[in-house]
Amino acid sequence: MRVLLTGATGVVGTEFAHQLRAATAAHGRPLTLVPVARRDETVVRWRMGAEPPPAELAGHWDVIVHAAASTRWTLTRDEAVAANLEPLRAVLTLADRDTHLVQVSTAYVGGVRNPEDLRGTEFEGYRNGYEWSKATCEAIARQAHPGPLTLIRPPLVVGRRGTGEIARFSGPYSILQALVSGTAAVVVGDPAGHAEISPVDEVAAAMVAAVLAPPPEQPRTEVIAAGPDSLDLDELLDVICVTLNRFRAAHGVAPIDRPPLVSVDSWNRFFLPLADQWLSPIQSQAVKLLAMFQSYTSMRRPFDPTWKVADPAAAMAASVHHWAERRPRLALARPEPWTLLTS
Repeated sequence: MRVLLTGATGVVGTEFAHQLRAATAAHGRPLTLVPVARRDETVVRWRMGAEPPPAELAGHWDVIVHAAASTRWTLTRDEAVAANLEPLRAVLTLADRDTHLVQVSTAYVGGVRNPEDLRGTEFEGYRNGYEWSKATCEAIARQAHPGPLTLIRPPLVVGRRGTGEIARFSGPYSILQALVSGTAAVVVGDPAGHAEISPVDEVAAAMVAAVLAPPPEQPRTEVIAAGPDSLDLDELLDVICVTLNRFRAAHGVAPIDRPPLVSVDSWNRFFLPLADQWLSPIQSQAVKLLAMFQSYTSMRRPFDPTWKVADPAAAMAASVHHWAERRPRLALARPEPWTLLTS
């Protein structure tokens, strides 16, 4: 079996490559995995969508795992097209009707979006350019790929379930830094709103299962989520703060205070105008960064999983502890309180 992996050095791609190699070695199954990334010298380099595929990617592929993507929530529409749509179109030129395309999307193309989450008409009912581009990529794959198709939809991704290990701290990890620095003086959202997370090894396991299973006769969608067992925002904050404070206590450092929760409506109506006027530029930027998480940690209804994530609280705790061990200077910092500008 010949398998092409894009985004091989990303969070999900790194874990997938590790698991696929382990699975095939354990079962003695012959498999050639060819990893691709834009910049890393240790894999095949290809700037998808910006240049033709290199010669070593010629020939038939049994499976293409397309995990490459820009996940920035601040993408403009043009940036999203260049970062996510054009690379997919380039990848599809390597596929034929006997190629199983396993495409990593996001769970947030489905589910219910709150009215306050939407950002005008630019992204056609999606929260941001990332979501819009992933939904559009799904449509392109369904329309343009003549062969078998599996769509993998993970939620917010954290570290491995047992150890918290992850290739790169991004996405939800910015919340941790904001809490220990003091820039997260409040958390905006619905305390009972759902916050869906998945350990990266669960996402990779779903991808490996798709690759090793017989290709589906019809397009198949795998939704990775905890569903009714997902954490709510109140529980998520408890897990994060308790885990951080255990780490701080073990190092003789005072605990951080759990920030108060403020509803989205109250924040937007009353606090945000004051924050824009009186906070320092750094604090104001932190507020805007954390605001991007509002809709992802306050969903009114959880996803309906096809791949069930068990005990998300334990997975989140392992991820927070691993982050603290790898970033002790940040994890043990003394939070700086918000101060108002007087001039």
